[in-house]
Amino acid sequence: MNIEHDYASYVNEEGVAEIQALEEELGTCILAYSTPPKPATLSPELIAKLEALEKKLCVRLVAYKKV
Repeated sequence: MNIEHDYASYVNEEGVAEIQALEEELGTCILAYSTPPKPATLSPELIAKLEALEKKLCVRLVAYKKV
């Protein structure tokens, strides 16, 4: 996945450049969605699996409902 070109499938090169310029100005990372995702409802067991994988990979994972 090329994050510089995969913000959203409909964003063209100019739009990507605008997002990157705003990221630079704000000093933050911006994620673009075509529609806001809804958090997934996970059982305590599935949350534990997610947290275990986060710890193993040293990343933060976010679970959203499938569209």
